Amino acid sequence: MLVVRPVQPADLPALERLAGSATPRLTNLPAHRDRLEERIARSRQAFAGEVDFPGDEHYTFVLEDRERGEVVGTATVRAQAGAREAYYTYRQETLIHASQQLNVRREVQTLALSHEVSEASLLCALSLDARYKGTSAESLLRRARLMFIAQYPERFAEILAMAFPGYLDADGESPFWNSVGRHFFVRDYHEINYLAGVRSKSFIAEVMPQFPLYLALLTPQARAAIGREHPDHEAALAEMLAEGFLRSRHVDLFDAGPVIKGERERLATFRCAAWHPVRIRPAHALPDAEPAMVANQQLGDFRCVVARYALSPTGQLILSPEHADVLGVEEGRAVLAAPLALPSSDEFDPGYDEGEL
Repeated sequence: MLVVRPVQPADLPALERLAGSATPRLTNLPAHRDRLEERIARSRQAFAGEVDFPGDEHYTFVLEDRERGEVVGTATVRAQAGAREAYYTYRQETLIHASQQLNVRREVQTLALSHEVSEASLLCALSLDARYKGTSAESLLRRARLMFIAQYPERFAEILAMAFPGYLDADGESPFWNSVGRHFFVRDYHEINYLAGVRSKSFIAEVMPQFPLYLALLTPQARAAIGREHPDHEAALAEMLAEGFLRSRHVDLFDAGPVIKGERERLATFRCAAWHPVRIRPAHALPDAEPAMVANQQLGDFRCVVARYALSPTGQLILSPEHADVLGVEEGRAVLAAPLALPSSDEFDPGYDEGEL
């Protein structure tokens, strides 16, 4: 049985392994023991604290395979992306260059340094053991964070954001970094990515040019990489777009990977989630039903699992004793449930565009 729960100090070796095996390596999940220890401590402090509005809290979760007795995934939510220091991105813009004398009018695409995403809550630092990729475990780990946010909305911003790793070529190089960042830092993409995780991204904004970058002056390979996700993250991006996130005008500073944004109340998990009292019955007696994410309502002992969305005629969620035990709930207690399956693109229209975000 798989369960998403808050990280604990004993999970440090697993976090080191997951950080080291992430593809590509993640800035926000560095394979650095001291930083990971700090991440665990900050997460425990966030779960234990009384919070009335989003700030510099980091909530780190792990996915535990209870049958194997091991942690096989991790993911984090930063309550406010730029609480400690501005969260920088490049924003895609259009500038108009015109001359009446020459009868010339040209629209030119640019990238401008921005920290607009600083106010959003950031879903980040997800790494999953390769054995579980492509299974329901991946969706559970990614979207259990939304189940947590739905229960404690005061702790998070109205706008949620996710930054996906950008495109790397066959040699593992970032065409965007080689065309832009490398001119200002005599380091390759992977080294600068690691340094940003161990330290912070603020030094990038201090050295990178403050004026807009004209896309026409970049290499064709760099232009083609803007807003393009790493191939290993195509399915993850597709799932979150189905959730109701939208591609924004923002891209990552290093590799120009896409940044998606969504108003949380318009996301599918929030719209479909419902509270149900629990009825406990033997597993063999449970009726067939579609799978759902089911979460308890315990802040520090938050748990989220995949179980059948089996309801009694009176609206009770029927759980097996095993699921009830993992969630730490007794009969009559309420749990939050949301369908694991997401609506198809023709079934769900978020009703807004990126300009509103």
